Amino acid sequence: MYITSASVEDILDLRQQVLRPGQPRESALTEADLLPDTFHLAARTDTGELAACATFSTEPLPDDPALAPYVTEGTWRLRKMASAPHVRGQGFGGAVLLAGLDACHARGGRLVWCSGRLAAAGFYQHHGFTPVGDQYTVPGIGAHHHFVHRLP
Repeated sequence: MYITSASVEDILDLRQQVLRPGQPRESALTEADLLPDTFHLAARTDTGELAACATFSTEPLPDDPALAPYVTEGTWRLRKMASAPHVRGQGFGGAVLLAGLDACHARGGRLVWCSGRLAAAGFYQHHGFTPVGDQYTVPGIGAHHHFVHRLP
């Protein structure tokens, strides 16, 4: 396994297949994907196959009173994290997430947050994220929670 930087084009198919199945490929794009400070990481198998991906961009926390204690400079958002179904549980997702946290910290980050699916709550908590506020529903996707992770 190894981690590389990636373009959004490199990871878009995996994002669409995992996060937006049955929807158009473009549905896996975000407005932040092409911003200058946004970066994409990929976890690859030893043969180079894309196994997991994650995108990080500078984005302030949502305007939610429960998140107010976490507002800080150096806030990054984790978005569109996906692991190929056939490699889940093998550490690819965790490796790409940890590499992203390190990269955010190296860029002056103090906090990383995400809007995570409830089905992934255990994964985020295992990697040091804390759920904050009430759960909410993203139309067409399902139940989510905000998660935060303070960087050293």
